[in-house]
Amino acid sequence: MQQVKAVVARAKGQPTEVVTINVPDPGPGEALVKVQACGVCHTDLHYREGGINDDFPFLLGHEAAGVVEAVGPDVTDVAPGDFVVLNWRAVCGECRACKRGEPQYCFATHNATQKMTLEDGTELSPALGIGAFAEKTLVAAGQCTKVDPSARPAAVGLLGCGVMAGIGAAINTGAVTRGTSVAVIGCGGVGVAAIAGSALAGAGTIIAVDIDPQKLEKARAMGATHIVDSSQVDPVTAIQELTGGFGADVVIEAVGRPETWKQAFYARDLAGTVVLVGVPTPDMTLPDIPLIDVFGRGGSLKSSWYGDCLPSRDFPMLVDLYQQGRLDLDSFVTEEIGIDDVEAAFDRMHQGDVLRSVVVLR
Repeated sequence: MQQVKAVVARAKGQPTEVVTINVPDPGPGEALVKVQACGVCHTDLHYREGGINDDFPFLLGHEAAGVVEAVGPDVTDVAPGDFVVLNWRAVCGECRACKRGEPQYCFATHNATQKMTLEDGTELSPALGIGAFAEKTLVAAGQCTKVDPSARPAAVGLLGCGVMAGIGAAINTGAVTRGTSVAVIGCGGVGVAAIAGSALAGAGTIIAVDIDPQKLEKARAMGATHIVDSSQVDPVTAIQELTGGFGADVVIEAVGRPETWKQAFYARDLAGTVVLVGVPTPDMTLPDIPLIDVFGRGGSLKSSWYGDCLPSRDFPMLVDLYQQGRLDLDSFVTEEIGIDDVEAAFDRMHQGDVLRSVVVLR
């Protein structure tokens, strides 16, 4: 067992604390990872606010990269010294999704069996089974995806959640390809990543929609061909006007609210696709849409968990594109901060002037 510094949320809505935690030595199927960088994601804030569940105290952080320090018995896919991006889809290989050849939908993903604890022995609930606002963390070995060790940890660690969710929403869930018209509603970190993914896939028209001019300019820098300030104009009308009066082939909703999902529904072309990647709260319900409109417009209404990614397939490929200069992950890193600065990063998140604050551990 080792003792390390980590960021813990003890109770709903209370400020986080930096405390000492106990991290067990890895057991069968587990890996101990020395964390080098971890992004501050909205999901961590949802955990702190009790929006995920009530299994306090939480060990926050999940969007991370680091180096494997030790592995338990029977672990063969990673070894000490490997540079890895952590993921929360450690596929089981045995569930019904895996058996039908769709491991990206695995219904029984693995986490570490042993629990990390506070110094007094209180068990911690690691965010998304990872808990990486810590100098070291214990995960299932399958949560470690080996990537190019020369890549910048603060940038590639973001593939562990938000950036992968956005890119995957476009490429995997939305099946964006060359010439596709795409609109993205909501240009935070996930939405901008969806724009970057659409550009990477060769989309023709890429429309960014938001109410924040700063976010819209970041979206333009990441590949948007058009921007729409939805505080000034009706976004559905604007998207239709920019697509020959028809609507976009794929509309990605990256906000997670009923009213913006309804905009996405009506902003797509006939037989088009709506992708919901923004995370709603449990109290939200579908907007009032006539069922005949659902039938008459055809197409697909999809949700995208983790960008429908398969980490072993997608992480190394995207890191290679980053290393080649074809995917600008560095632009997602607004600031690098210390482990003591997570609470301040949550405040900046509310202000809307960051894509990602990234905790860097030396």
